Amino acid sequence: MKLISLAAVLLIAVAAPTWADFRDGQIAFEKGDYATAFKEWLPLAEQGNVTAQSNLGFLYLKGYGVAQDYDEALKWSRKSAGQGDASAQVNLGLIYSAGKGVRQDHAEAAKWYRMAAEQGEANGRYYLGELYRLGQGVRQDNAKAAMWYRKAAEQGDAKAQYNLGNMYFDGRAVRRDHTEAAMWYRKAAEQGHAIAQDKLGLMYLNGQGVPKDIAEAEKWIRKAAEQGDVYGQLNLAITYIQGDGVAVDYVLAYMWFDLAAAQGNKKAQKNRDYFGREMTSADVSKAQKLARECVKKNYKDCGF
Repeated sequence: MKLISLAAVLLIAVAAPTWADFRDGQIAFEKGDYATAFKEWLPLAEQGNVTAQSNLGFLYLKGYGVAQDYDEALKWSRKSAGQGDASAQVNLGLIYSAGKGVRQDHAEAAKWYRMAAEQGEANGRYYLGELYRLGQGVRQDNAKAAMWYRKAAEQGDAKAQYNLGNMYFDGRAVRRDHTEAAMWYRKAAEQGHAIAQDKLGLMYLNGQGVPKDIAEAEKWIRKAAEQGDVYGQLNLAITYIQGDGVAVDYVLAYMWFDLAAAQGNKKAQKNRDYFGREMTSADVSKAQKLARECVKKNYKDCGF
């Protein structure tokens, strides 16, 4: 009994610093100190810690705290994914989907996404749904896309919630249902998904799936615009032209058209130039100045 007790003490003594090091890396990562996270996780990964290997692969993939290196990302992700780590399986899928350091191979990506998805990993389910929607690496199948989106959406994945909303809005592989679409857009929008915010705003503007509510429309479209979403900026400009939920204001309309046009949106460019001809040169100059200031403020509180 004494020998067993001593062995247990030794095991705990060895394991404790390993867990402490991993936790130190996690705390550093959450603070954005990726270099320290890398330093803490590297020796653990080299010792075979599956989660540390997965995390190291992610850091190399993104170039966080270390020079971006797709070969290293592939090496560490493969080590962890092969041992069943779902996050690493997703990362490996992303590497093959994008062809980062390897030949682009959607079928190989689908294999790894599926492994993660079948373990219940939300990102794996979302990305597998994407491949089915696009017909990349698998036979195109909207029904399977919707199935995987739904699984991820029910886990709270905003990307999947938005895409499932699109499928209900368009009636792809599901019965067209604008009320259902609005529900999923809202779930994504409330998590900060900019495109979902714009879509939800438009549904309020048009009374699709929700009661028509101009104030709610303007609120959600503005949220999207302030995140830099080009369509949110375009649509917010239109609200200032039409007076939807706001006073008609060509200067602010021009400002938002100009911001969307700067991102390459041709419709915004055309509208900016058209309404610019209806404005005085002083108002155009004011709007252009506001647009420059808006960029410096990262699109927040613009025009005030």
